[in-house]
Amino acid sequence: MIEDLLPAEVSSAEAFTDPPDVPLFPEEEALIARAVEKRRREFTTGRWCARRALERLGVPPAPLLRGERGAPQWPSGIIGSITHCTGYRAAVVAQADKVHTVGIDAEPHRPLPDGVLNVVSLAEERSHLTELSAVDSDTHWDRILFSCKETVYKAWFPITRDWLGFEDARLELGRGTFTAHLLKEGAELAGRPLTEFTGRWLVRDDLVVSAIALPCP
Repeated sequence: MIEDLLPAEVSSAEAFTDPPDVPLFPEEEALIARAVEKRRREFTTGRWCARRALERLGVPPAPLLRGERGAPQWPSGIIGSITHCTGYRAAVVAQADKVHTVGIDAEPHRPLPDGVLNVVSLAEERSHLTELSAVDSDTHWDRILFSCKETVYKAWFPITRDWLGFEDARLELGRGTFTAHLLKEGAELAGRPLTEFTGRWLVRDDLVVSAIALPCP
């Protein structure tokens, strides 16, 4: 599913159920020693997906610990992203000399809870969603917008090491695509101002998945 959104340079793995008896490294076990069962399953299957994706790049298994702001610490020379929601886990990885950054997100294809849309969106985006819903009312555009914004942050942070709020990116949704206009100034990538991301999304099997992958020139 997620691989349909990504270029060939990115390796991916996903799971729709939690495999039993997945081993973790002791250092990873320590991270979830006090976690509830739901969080333990998310973490464990996420790491299982990550190791499968890394194996396809020829990277041997190693502990994947938490870095700054809870992001996974990837092996040297690797970038990646992990996501999980009910009924879905996925991880994507790539060689850092081939892909600048990558981000993924998965959500249930259901409306956002009451009050959430106003928190995570700009007025322009809400008007945009109204227009999209008038054409296609069966698609939960609010949830797609939220997923894409999560993906934008996951792609932004490894480049800048800086926070990006929901109000710091204005999104335009197309049919299976999106553009994020970055409203926070000062970020650079390869010596040039970083002003936008483009990405892709899809709805399948009652899930929304979105992805950004920015290959190196």
